[in-house]
Amino acid sequence: MTQNRAELPETDYGLLARQLEALLDTRDALTNTAQTCAFITQSVPGLNWAGFYLHRKPETLILGPFQGKPACNPIPFTKGVCGAAARSRVTQRVDDVHAVEDHIACDADSRSELVIPLSSGDQLWGLLDLDSPLPARFNDQDQAGIEALMKIFIERTDLATL
Repeated sequence: MTQNRAELPETDYGLLARQLEALLDTRDALTNTAQTCAFITQSVPGLNWAGFYLHRKPETLILGPFQGKPACNPIPFTKGVCGAAARSRVTQRVDDVHAVEDHIACDADSRSELVIPLSSGDQLWGLLDLDSPLPARFNDQDQAGIEALMKIFIERTDLATL
């Protein structure tokens, strides 16, 4: 098993963007969230969890489609890396989740995390959460690449259908 980020192959996010555009051939949010989780899990090495949390209750994130071990639910905006992303609406990239005081440990094997908030207009729809058992798994290229994939997801998805 890969032990650090340096051992991972480079991810071609341009290719992944073209593939995701082709994959998301429906506007249905449930279908597209499920497809996107599976696609990212299969295409981005070094992950142990990929999924969506949805903003379906006030100041609370509710578990949506995901790939990985069973997950924590619900997550209040006041807790953890996902809560910080929901509150600030800014991508959170954490090299060592164990150093985050209020980290919510759904999977003790997770070491790093990338959380991207997803908005439609001025409304927070939810977020994409990626976890890795590798410390410092996500770099600037990964963040920019996954953010670009989420722009495609938002463009291709009728978020009101979920």
